[in-house]
This record gives sequence, C-alpha cells and structure tokens, in this order.
Amino acid sequence: MPEDIWIQLRSEAEQVIKQEPLLASYVYACILNHDSFPSALSFILATKMSDDVMPVVTVRELFDKAFQQSPDMIENARCDILAVYERDAAIDSYLPVVLNLKGFQSIQVHRLANFLWTNGRKDLALFMQSRNSEVFAVDIHPACSMGRGILFDHATGIVVGETSVIEDNVSILQEVTLGGTGNEHGDRHPKIRSGVLIAAGAKVLGNIEVGTGAKVGAGSVVLHDVPAHTTVVGVPARGVGKPCNDNPAETMDQSVDETFSP
Repeated sequence: MPEDIWIQLRSEAEQVIKQEPLLASYVYACILNHDSFPSALSFILATKMSDDVMPVVTVRELFDKAFQQSPDMIENARCDILAVYERDAAIDSYLPVVLNLKGFQSIQVHRLANFLWTNGRKDLALFMQSRNSEVFAVDIHPACSMGRGILFDHATGIVVGETSVIEDNVSILQEVTLGGTGNEHGDRHPKIRSGVLIAAGAKVLGNIEVGTGAKVGAGSVVLHDVPAHTTVVGVPARGVGKPCNDNPAETMDQSVDETFSP
C-alpha cells in the first residue's frame, strides 16, 4: 500500500480524536497503535469477526498469515478503499471506509475466506462466510472470484453464489443477488465484467455474463447475457440503451433514461 495513504489514514485518525474525544480509544486501537496498514486492517476485521468460537487473537492470526502469503490482498484492499472514496458521494475521507463501512469490510473478509478456500481449508472458509453473513448481512461463497476496486454500497442483503466472478472496478448496491436458477450443479452463477454497475435490488441469475461497462437497473431480474456497454431494466430485464459513461461503476448513476439504440 502506498505510504502516503497510510499516512493519510493516520492523519485523519488524529483529527477525529481532536474533534470527537469519545472515539479516541477506539481510533487509537484501530489505527494509531499500529505501524502499518496490514496490521491495522487485521485488527479491525478480527475485532468485527471474532465470537465465542473464534477469539480475536485467532482470527487476527489468520488475517496476518494470509496478508503475508498473499500480498495482493493488501493491494486489493487499497484499491477497494479508493473505489469507495471516489464513487460514494457520502464519503470524503479514507478513515470511515476502513472503520465503519461494512461493504468494504465484508469484501476483505471474503478475501480471507477465498484465500482459505483456495488453500484447501474449506471448512474454515465456510465458517468465515457464515460469520460474514451474520456480522455484515453479506453472503459471499468463499469460492467466488473477486477482482479489485470493488464497491458494495450499503451492502445489506448482497448474496453472491459459488461460481460467480466479479472482475475489477465493479459497483454493486444493496439487496443484489448473483445467484443460480435452481439446484443445478457446476458453473451456474453470473460473470460480472469490469466497469459494471448493478443497482439496488437487482437479481442476476444463472451462468450468464454481464458485459464490460454494462448497467443493470434497480429491481431488475436478469436471466440472459447482457452485452457490453448496455443498460438493462425490468422483469425480465431488457435492453433500453447504453450507459452515458463507458464505466458506469465509476459514475454510480442508477438512472435508466438512456435513449434506446439497438
């Protein structure tokens, strides 16, 4: 992680302590008592995820070892922070992202679960998935492949199936499902390509592809492939035009009044 971002996090933490002394001990514990971003992140996530079965120290060791063995997890987290900062109109600093936003935090927990899954520790990965769902109301199967620069905005109720793929720079809002169409086996979940925006409440079902830079309107049910740079809405979803930007994930514009151009 670039040193300037970690420095910025510490600077913001010091400012928060001056403005709100009631948060001083919490902010010290999460940020200022650490000498690096990985250390702070593992502490924050372990504190959130621990329970009577898995104490804080044990969960933190899992994160620390994963960060050491897979440094990309930290780079991915950095990109996720920037995605939130740049796309979420309610965010004007880095610190709230790592301390408070369960969308960001649930993605990082999934990255640990995926690391465990791909390294043969499937039972533990499923346990982490369960805790992720309990703590953050976000249910992501550990086998799901996820890129970087991902934003889960609000995040409550997001469900992502086992064979789903979420590529880089994707934005997904609350109550979105990337699911199957029944009890079929094998490759059965959606593939979300880079730059896609999936608006609130949309359901994308089956082994289908949502192409690069596409937009799925709020409440839509998508059952077939969505071509790149196409907006779809409705139940079932149909094409209504093209997004106003090549990367709707970055604009977060959920409107669907594009002029139809087949």
